[in-house]
Amino acid sequence: MQLDLHQLRELLTAIDQTNISDLTLKSGDLELTIRKGTSLSDRPSLPSPDQSHSTPELVSPTVAPVETTATSKTAAMPSAGPPTASNKFEEILSPVVGTFYRAPAPDESAFVEVGDRITSGQTVCIIEAMKVMNEIEAEVSGQIVEILIKNGEPVEYNQPLMLVNPN
Repeated sequence: MQLDLHQLRELLTAIDQTNISDLTLKSGDLELTIRKGTSLSDRPSLPSPDQSHSTPELVSPTVAPVETTATSKTAAMPSAGPPTASNKFEEILSPVVGTFYRAPAPDESAFVEVGDRITSGQTVCIIEAMKVMNEIEAEVSGQIVEILIKNGEPVEYNQPLMLVNPN
């Protein structure tokens, strides 16, 4: 069974949204155990080198509870710092972990600038993930209000990239 990083991320996200607290997946040589709500000290450890007579088992990382924020386009979470979005602005979110690029190539102009009008389906940036350039398309039409990430910076899954004032 092959499980790439994207599939693992989707699995973890799906499990995080349920009340499943313990999941073990076994297939051939792969054994993946996911536990919510446990600390690192609760997980099993690998045998020490002096126990070389036994075959070490693959021990997967434990998923600790993750604090999440609302990513719904209709919900606004209060923030401790200066406000980055009001109820009227839509966020363009990163669908993957990777590196943010504003242009298709270093010597080309940016896909969008602050103040540009965009349409739904228009490419607004690229996220490079594992040497793959993923074109990110707007899901809403409107005007770019703010670009939240600098060119070449790393981004996380579901991280806001841009704010759009929808039509």
